[in-house]
Amino acid sequence: MSAASTAPTSPDVVQNFSDLDIASTVTTPAVTRPSSPIPAELPRSPLSSGKHKIAVIGSGSWGSALAKIAAENAWKRNGEFHSEVRMWVREKIVNGKPLTHVINRTHLNSRYLPDVKLPRNLVATPHLKDVVKDATLIVFVVPHQFLHTVLSELSRPGVLTPGARAISAIKGVEVNGTDIETFASLIEGRVGTPCSALSGANIALEVAQGQFCETTIGCPSHEDSLLWQAVFDAPTFRVTAVEDVNGVSLGGALKNVVALAAGFVDGLGYGGNTKAAILRIGLKEMTEFCLEFFEGSQRETFSNESAGIADLITTCYGGRNRKCAEEFAKSGQPFEVIEKKLLNGQKLQGTATAEEVHNFLRARKRVHAYPLFEKVYQISFEGMAPKQLVNGL
Repeated sequence: MSAASTAPTSPDVVQNFSDLDIASTVTTPAVTRPSSPIPAELPRSPLSSGKHKIAVIGSGSWGSALAKIAAENAWKRNGEFHSEVRMWVREKIVNGKPLTHVINRTHLNSRYLPDVKLPRNLVATPHLKDVVKDATLIVFVVPHQFLHTVLSELSRPGVLTPGARAISAIKGVEVNGTDIETFASLIEGRVGTPCSALSGANIALEVAQGQFCETTIGCPSHEDSLLWQAVFDAPTFRVTAVEDVNGVSLGGALKNVVALAAGFVDGLGYGGNTKAAILRIGLKEMTEFCLEFFEGSQRETFSNESAGIADLITTCYGGRNRKCAEEFAKSGQPFEVIEKKLLNGQKLQGTATAEEVHNFLRARKRVHAYPLFEKVYQISFEGMAPKQLVNGL
């Protein structure tokens, strides 16, 4: 195996896309879509060095893809960022060696991103406290089942740097009776850091390979927008920042429920007309849900941004939720069995979100207003036949 370069590199496709003219004819605010190639001056870091330090909590396929981009950008802008980016990896023994040692020696995460070279300045670290030490910008991208455990450790005195900011790339929602909360809100409430949200039409492997795509970051302030665009914007990973944390968070969560419906359609052998109808109904329910229960959310986040319609399309034609739902409709096996068989240790998100959304709507006595969401729940958890999906929509 050839030695890794001393500086992070991106695939050749980056140069190809950087030569393209993809300028829009639509005029949008400079705050949201900077038109100048000159990077904006970033808010000052709370560290004495004046530089920001990035930490990534999570090392699955999506976590590794985001960490790769962040590390490449930190290296390029080393006057504003510490060049080393740490990534939390839950330690395992692989062929007799700790997984973190394997990743740091080979610069590969072969389990989740095979054949994708990671930058040398991205350091796999097994202990959470070491990952976030002195970090001013913290990326949360763990499976939502593990988030509470992570937050319990981070909320201890002295663990996080005062003035740090966070961003959530975790899909899902948390429900307690008649209350519902996004993970960005949960993180902000538990550890006291302003928390943005990242979501878009982003299949992890394609992102890591440098295939062109867009993403959306919902930010609570202009300062957060500048910082997170600097961390993630790249020639093949175009970032749009909007001041709608809830809309971006909910788009990333609810589209997984609709993707289950799309997978049922595929497993039943239905055609493009039915699938298009499911996508339209799904987008409508996603939008109305967010506007009804999250004050300040913007309809345009769903209709105009990658976190809305684009992510829904991508997820309903690819991704783990559609794939597993197709197998469910074909085989009749429980989702727990299908998850173990098809996902290589990763977790299915759509079923958990469907259950959370159902419980919340039932508590609010609003189940009838979201028939597609309810059908997905009944098929997934109550034994309804997948072929009943379209009845009554």
